[in-house]
Amino acid sequence: MTSINELQFLEFSKELAKYFKTINQQWIEKMFTMESLDEDILSHPKKLVIEPGGRIWFAKHPSLGVVGTCAILKKSTGVFELTKMGVLDEARGLKIGEKLLQHALANIEAMNLDCLFLLTNSKCEAAIHLYEKNGFFHDPEILNHFGEAYSRCNVAMRYRKAQ
Repeated sequence: MTSINELQFLEFSKELAKYFKTINQQWIEKMFTMESLDEDILSHPKKLVIEPGGRIWFAKHPSLGVVGTCAILKKSTGVFELTKMGVLDEARGLKIGEKLLQHALANIEAMNLDCLFLLTNSKCEAAIHLYEKNGFFHDPEILNHFGEAYSRCNVAMRYRKAQ
């Protein structure tokens, strides 16, 4: 079995854009319904995530290929959203999501970030546990301010950097 340490983390490129869509579309359609905002971001990641100052990473497994992705989307000056984080079904259970999240959090330092938040749904229990374990806390203010972006959103969390 391949060690999790053999994962490669790749930055967004035109060649990898297709994985951003397929990986996220898989989990969204399995649990929810694709919304227009999902379709826009997944179809135009360079224009809507990268060009405004966000980042997208991919996790590449040595034998399974590109199996995970996540984005940091700039919402306004200093305010960013962790979004579109997913791992393909066939790679679940390998802790790829956790390593991908930790990679993203380790790389946000240079982004001039005052607030990092995420929006999710209470059905995503494993993901919520992962976020809590890695420095996110539930924040009703974020839910009130940004939660209406998705009809499925009923949980909002904010990142608190470890001191």
